[in-house]
Amino acid sequence: MDKLASGCLRHRAPSSKPYTPFQRSPSLLAPAAGRGRSRGRSVSIVVRCVLGARPGTATTTELKGRDDGIGGSFDFERYMSVRAAAVHDALDRALPLGLPERLYESMRYSVLAGGKRVRPVLAVAACELVGCDSAAATPVACAVEMIHTMSLIHDDMPCMDDDSLRRGRPSNHVAFGEFTALLAGDALLALAFEHMARGCAELGVPAERTLRAVAELGSAAGTGGVAAGQVADKANEGLPVSLAMLEYIHVHKTARLLEAAAVSGAIIGGGDDAEIESVRRYARCIGLLFQVVDDVLDMTSTSEQLGKTAGKDVEADKATYPKLLGVDQARAYAAELLTMAEAELEGFDADRAAPLRHLARFIAYRQH
Repeated sequence: MDKLASGCLRHRAPSSKPYTPFQRSPSLLAPAAGRGRSRGRSVSIVVRCVLGARPGTATTTELKGRDDGIGGSFDFERYMSVRAAAVHDALDRALPLGLPERLYESMRYSVLAGGKRVRPVLAVAACELVGCDSAAATPVACAVEMIHTMSLIHDDMPCMDDDSLRRGRPSNHVAFGEFTALLAGDALLALAFEHMARGCAELGVPAERTLRAVAELGSAAGTGGVAAGQVADKANEGLPVSLAMLEYIHVHKTARLLEAAAVSGAIIGGGDDAEIESVRRYARCIGLLFQVVDDVLDMTSTSEQLGKTAGKDVEADKATYPKLLGVDQARAYAAELLTMAEAELEGFDADRAAPLRHLARFIAYRQH
């Protein structure tokens, strides 16, 4: 297990900051000893909430509570709700109806279908972590969600996973037909980079930061990420798969885009190289954590609970962490990844790190 858990570090970019080995945590409910700050310290966390704000709306939300560094009463549910709603509004404005109307309807059908918005919120939180206002991350947050939505549309198609249900309703290709769904995904990928370039310029983000973030997201969407992971995933269906290959698939297919979301947010926010690499390692671990939890839920939950077809991986004879490790060991690996992710936040301001710390735990504990 230690070799597997440390594997997520093999794929990261070089960093000037050495990594401190993680401590084994026996379960998702038992954080590693010594990780949290003293309990009971009251703080007032002021979160800038200008992401996608409309004229005349409030731009600052006070989220007050007791931050114990692990569970605390930091209002993470409210933080996620405010951020997700703001991202949704920004996406709605970024993608008005146009011609050809059916193509736009197909794009909006999936982009505005809801979801947890983990990736765009991750971009915003990383931007705030390095001390920048969340408004700067608006174009990045939208671009990440467009790329993610593209991957979901394509992933559901008959030539891929052939899934007819997504977020509790018909998949895009079921609702609009295969060729429209395919082109909607392509159009969203192109729009992501156009919107990001134009939006960052309008907000006055330095061009060199925008260019670096564009390169990061481009790599994550293509041969350095989602596309490579998807090819490896399909090529290995029904074949004996090692833990190393399984990790390669999920690092690229799932973790890489989560990583790029956080890294791009930190870049746009003006983080230095050491800060960006800490964010990268944090996000790589929670990206793998997301997939491990997803694998466990696919095996242990119903379609109604998940909002998508449960048991598809088992039916397709895909390699998953529960299949190779067993459910209990997969959960133990998830706990190790959570501990590793939290360790990367220790060098940052505790108040600004609170959303990312809680986001890691949200991913670990999610039920769908």
